Amino acid sequence: MELVNQSAVAEFVLLGLSDQPRLEKTFFVLILFMYLVILLGNGILILVTVFDSHLHTPMYFFLGNLSFLDICYTTSSIPLVLDGFLTPRKTISFSGCAVQMFLSFAMGATECVLLGMMAFDRYVAICNPLRYPVVMSKAAYVPMAAGSWLAGGTNSIVQISLAVQLPFCGDNVINHFTCEILAVLKLACADISINVISMGVANVIFLGVPVLFIFVSYIFILITILRIPSAEGRRKAFSTCSAHLTVVVIFYGTILFMYAKPKSKDPLGADKQDVSDKLISLFYGVLTPMLNPIIYSLRNKDVKVAVKNLVSQKCFTL
Repeated sequence: MELVNQSAVAEFVLLGLSDQPRLEKTFFVLILFMYLVILLGNGILILVTVFDSHLHTPMYFFLGNLSFLDICYTTSSIPLVLDGFLTPRKTISFSGCAVQMFLSFAMGATECVLLGMMAFDRYVAICNPLRYPVVMSKAAYVPMAAGSWLAGGTNSIVQISLAVQLPFCGDNVINHFTCEILAVLKLACADISINVISMGVANVIFLGVPVLFIFVSYIFILITILRIPSAEGRRKAFSTCSAHLTVVVIFYGTILFMYAKPKSKDPLGADKQDVSDKLISLFYGVLTPMLNPIIYSLRNKDVKVAVKNLVSQKCFTL
């Protein structure tokens, strides 16, 4: 990509909360704490899924991928956000902005597909338990996870390639904490209709299709659980997928809240909403990755046991 030749803009200025310096210090502490929790929680999940032989199953393989993805997703943007909270003039180079957009876009799309794969795993485990070892063999679940990463990365390459080819010859101030692609596209001094159409198609593929797939999977799961005669059997069956379902509801529920809420028509109200939109987008980027390991630890007996064993081994070694 010939980034320099495509644009007269050498760098972008990230607006963030520049007009509210008092809030910057508060949010620096809060976001830093959440980021450290993300690194610790997801790091522990990765360790237990790798080193505990009892967790060498498709479900925990996907969980390890999800934890690694959450670390990558937040690391692609949160250090930049934290630096911006402490820097008077927040700038990022054009190429740095492109890389940051690529990583964030790729991780977001990959997570959507990966959550769909995890739903399929739960569907097979509950609705076809006798065939589970055959259907979800290592020859199947490893390519499924790899395909999720490949699909997310390919989509990101397409979207960012279209974005960096646009001319940016005017305003270089991005009204966001990071290089959020929609905020960047607003600065282009050319027609962005192709970009909008491409992103619309991508949203259908990477948001709509996985949501529909997850919804249908859980319809069949619910029907199967209700057919189990004993209450204890129904409880055990539901407990195996409750953590994944909770993560899905939080992940997609936050997206729906972000994009479905009404826009203010009042200029003063619009300014306040603009700040709230940026903060909601920021917390969306850290809330789900922070909650994922907590949810899987609290709602999964195997993970809790594995974490306790890991901690006790480390303590014994020390």
